[in-house]
Amino acid sequence: MRRWAKRLAALGVLLLAGPAVQADSLPKAGRGFDFYVLSLSWSPSYCEAEGEAANRQQCATGRPYAFVVHGLWPQFERGYPQDCPVAERGVPNGTLPTLYDLMPSAGLIRHQWRKHGSCAGLPQRDYFNVLRAARGRVMIPPEFQRLRTYRSVHPDAVEGAFLHSNPGLGPDGIAVTCDRRYLREVRICMGKDLSFRSCPEVDAHACRRSKVVMPPVRGG
Repeated sequence: MRRWAKRLAALGVLLLAGPAVQADSLPKAGRGFDFYVLSLSWSPSYCEAEGEAANRQQCATGRPYAFVVHGLWPQFERGYPQDCPVAERGVPNGTLPTLYDLMPSAGLIRHQWRKHGSCAGLPQRDYFNVLRAARGRVMIPPEFQRLRTYRSVHPDAVEGAFLHSNPGLGPDGIAVTCDRRYLREVRICMGKDLSFRSCPEVDAHACRRSKVVMPPVRGG
């Protein structure tokens, strides 16, 4: 358990249960794995670290992306499946624009379907419906919705903000990751019903730096 969570425990603060997920509103449940990881990428970090040439569609100057969906990953309790054999290897051109509000890159969408979505035990359309529903379960903390200047942050503080904004999400069900000096992703674990759940293996790979940089939203 992280320092942030220990401080909460010391103060006797309880994490309240999140809003119930209505069964009739859920997309089809996947199969052949144990749970999902919803990975939210801080787009400005990706673009600054990798350079605009790495992904012009996402990183062109003026694209005001903040947290975007990196992927929805089927996981085992230990490890994860990848590149599973499916009939639908590609993503149709007509499908891509329907996902750009979540994943602003055709290359990212195609890669994530091949590597991770193919292992969800679902037809492609159903998998992307689950991805959209999973993203809809997570509230981005207000302070990270439109960051206008460079900010030096403690990964535990970012985790704490997500815990505060998402009742029912526990400190062992989320991991904030970093690469070099940048905050890169927030990974949130969910059951097949999209309820928040613990995931010790994912949590163990959280960033251990004392400070990381969050570049500002481009065009913001």
